[in-house]
Parts: sequence; structure tokens; C-alpha cells
Amino acid sequence: MQNATQVTMFVLKGFTDKPELQIILFFLFLVIYLFTLIGNLGLVVLVVGDPRLHNPMYYFLSALSSVDACYSSVITPNMLVDFMSKSKVISLLGCATQIFLAVTFGTTECFLLAAMAYDRYVAIYNPLLYSVNMSPRVYVPLIIDSYVGGILHAILHTVATFSLSFCASNEIRQVFCDIPPLLAISCSDTHMNQLLLFSSAGSIEIVTILIILISYGFILLAILRMHSAEGRRKVFSTCGSHLTGVSIFHGTLLFMYVRPSSSYALDHDMIVSIFYTIVIPMLNPIIYSLRNKDVKEAMKRVFRKKVCLGKTGFYSKK
Repeated sequence: MQNATQVTMFVLKGFTDKPELQIILFFLFLVIYLFTLIGNLGLVVLVVGDPRLHNPMYYFLSALSSVDACYSSVITPNMLVDFMSKSKVISLLGCATQIFLAVTFGTTECFLLAAMAYDRYVAIYNPLLYSVNMSPRVYVPLIIDSYVGGILHAILHTVATFSLSFCASNEIRQVFCDIPPLLAISCSDTHMNQLLLFSSAGSIEIVTILIILISYGFILLAILRMHSAEGRRKVFSTCGSHLTGVSIFHGTLLFMYVRPSSSYALDHDMIVSIFYTIVIPMLNPIIYSLRNKDVKEAMKRVFRKKVCLGKTGFYSKK
């Protein structure tokens, strides 16, 4: 093992080697990626540009949208290139960079979803003190700490993973660099890495899910005290979208990382990882905008403004 040649390039095997299927997948994921960018960046622009959305709830939402856009951008462009390429190789440094960024944005999203649940608890349980309890001194550090936590978690796993030796196979059964398939091809003892992955990912999942559950426990108590049916409907409308996003995201993460290494099935894991890195970032703008009255109203105002500007320009030319 000491004399074995170290791997400097990895080959991403992907879904299939059939050219006709690769072309279909290329256009499918290209459409998903474009929709993801338009949806998430559009939501960020909407929040920044509409003064009526300038409150902590929508600042958290815009932060989540920016993370989703970056998360998808770490994976999808390289995958699209691989669909049209025969070699499908990625350098050791490129693989490490992809893992670092993917873990950063994935972990940041976990923390942001927990912060959004806490924000909803503060807004619903004691609305009169919301502006005080969720002032910029509170929500700005929560957003920054989410990013810092994601970066620290990414550094931990990137260093641990690339401290291993890769000297046997360089073929990764995945469409992007991810930790479980890399551990599967390492010629080092990966027991500590698997334990680290399980314990760190599990701890983050437990902490963030507990924050969400406790926050929604208090929200439920507040709902039970409400006498207004309209008030309850508004709370369910606001919280329902967040709960939907949380359930989908955390469900896939728990399946992917918080389980024994003996249960890894790389072909199935490929589909699951594609879901939480590419599909969920596309779904989040739909989940949070279609069920949110303020966002829909802001979109209508933007659309009406564009129509009016278009008509004004048309008549001025005439």
C-alpha cells in the first residue's frame, strides 16, 4: 500500500453510459437548473426590492434562496458538462472543492431552516414583541452564524476525507463528489471517518430538528389559544410552507448520512443525493411563494409595474 500510486483524478460514473440517455438527462437537468436560478434569485431580488417584504421572515427566506442557488450551482454545471463529455474526470482539488462547498451550503441550509422556525415562533407566540425580539441584532447574527457553522462543518469533513489515501480505484459511483462514495473507494481505514460523518451529521440533525420541533410546539399552543379562524388560517399558511420544506430536506439528509455504513447502496444514494442537492433547491421557491400571500402580492405588483412600463413605452414610441 505504501508503494501504490496515489490517485490524482477521479472518474464520475454517473447515471448511464448511453449517449441518448445522457442527452435527455442533460436537457432535463439544464431546465431544472435554470428554473432553480430564476426562482431563487428572483425571490432574493423580490425581497430586496419590495419594502413591504423588509422584515426578518423574508430576510431569512432570501438567505435560504441564495444558499439554494449556490448549492445547485456547485453540483449542476459540472454534471451538465459531464453529460456531454466522454472522460467525466475531476481533479483531486476539484473534488475537494466541490465537497467543501456542498457541505457548506447543505449545513447552512439546516441552520437557516431552524432559525426560520425560531423566527416563526417569536412572531406568532408573542407578536407584540416581535420587532424587539427579532431585531437586526438577533436575525443578522443568526444568518451569519448559519454560514459560519456550515463552513466549519465543511472544513472538518473535507480535511478528514482527503487525509485518506486513494490508491486503488478512482471511479466514483456518483454524478458529483460526495463523502460516502469516496469513503467506499479509499484504501485507508475509513472507520473513524464513517463515525465522524454519522456523529457530526447526526448531531446537527438532532439539534436543528429539536429547535424546529420546540418552536412549532409553542406555535401550536399559540394556535390553540386563538379565537379567530382567519388568524389560524394565516398561521397555517405561513408555517405550512416552512414545514413542507423542512420535512423534505431533513428526510433526505437523514436517509443519506445518518445511518450505518453497511446500509449504503450507491445507486440508490445517487438518486437521493440528486434530490436534495438539485431538486429541493428548485422546489423551495415554489413551496415558499405559492403558499405565501405577501410574496404572491409582491409578484403581482412587479408584474403590474412591468405591464404599465411596457404600455407607457409603447405609447411614447407612437
